[in-house]
Amino acid sequence: MGLDLKRLFKKEKQEHRILRQIERGDHLQPEYHRATLECPRPEWWSMFDSMTAEVEVLEFLRTVVTTIKPELVVETGTFSGISTLWIAEGLKANGRGRIVTCEFDPKVYESAKARIAASGLAEWVELRNESSLEMKVEGTIDLFFSDSDMPIREQEIRRFLPQINPYGLILMHDASSHLKVVREAALKLEREGLISVVLLRTPRGLVVAQKREGRK
Repeated sequence: MGLDLKRLFKKEKQEHRILRQIERGDHLQPEYHRATLECPRPEWWSMFDSMTAEVEVLEFLRTVVTTIKPELVVETGTFSGISTLWIAEGLKANGRGRIVTCEFDPKVYESAKARIAASGLAEWVELRNESSLEMKVEGTIDLFFSDSDMPIREQEIRRFLPQINPYGLILMHDASSHLKVVREAALKLEREGLISVVLLRTPRGLVVAQKREGRK
């Protein structure tokens, strides 16, 4: 069996490595993110892989959609498309709305595209191969789910905040005290008076926020 020299001498992107694992099927397993002060027993939660949101967070996403009945959902960081489809399930249950989701990596995008096409939920989803910092979306955003590269999450919120419904919700994944970057970005935006933040105690952390401007 020949060696893949390109892979041997070039570090493989984490997203691509996980995609190869996903190709063998979605397998439920205990969450293995490290314990934190706010979430000392991460193994109580479940996951499909180390990049897709925890299964309980996926359930939360779907329930939020059926609860607030959004007309427009925007998701950044599609990855394999699992979270996209849980959101789409909520939209289908509502009988209205759409999700616009973006993935910058072309290889990851193609994988998500195939999953969504085979899901039976494609009519609820608009998938784009572009950066969240360049993507243009028309309309008022009722639910914004920030789950892309962690260093740009703050920029995403600032960019889309004017479009977000003051009675809608902003969710930011990967906001644990261990990962820090997203958590600190959310709290910084709160200190500036732009959003109000609740930190949910999940293994990887989840911010639930609402913008302050426009609420009455």
